[in-house]
Amino acid sequence: MRHRRSTIGREMRSRIHDLHQLWEAYQLEYEDSGVETIFNYGLAFDYVAPGTFGDQREGYFRFQLSWGGPSDEFRFFVNLDHSCHRIEYWFLDWFDGTSITCRDGDESFLLELWELFREVGSVAQALKERVQ
Repeated sequence: MRHRRSTIGREMRSRIHDLHQLWEAYQLEYEDSGVETIFNYGLAFDYVAPGTFGDQREGYFRFQLSWGGPSDEFRFFVNLDHSCHRIEYWFLDWFDGTSITCRDGDESFLLELWELFREVGSVAQALKERVQ
């Protein structure tokens, strides 16, 4: 892989930093119309079913942050009850990509974000759109 761990780590840290700031604004109910909100930060939130890509055995919910070259996203892998058991950050650049499994504080924070996606109906909507 062209992108070393330091590159992907730096990219993920930058995204986590942005999301933390937006999360704090959301928690404080500071959503001025001129300020980006946590709900419009990413490009898409959707469900990628098992088998969509070659040897992909497990489905996941994708929080896509950018698209093109490069693109990046968080992938939420869930159980049948929609509880999340793994979160990965992916950095993809023209047929080359690498990922990191989120751990510790990053994982805890992203699990809170996952719960928000569940509470506001994003998870249900992504599944509904996938079925249609």
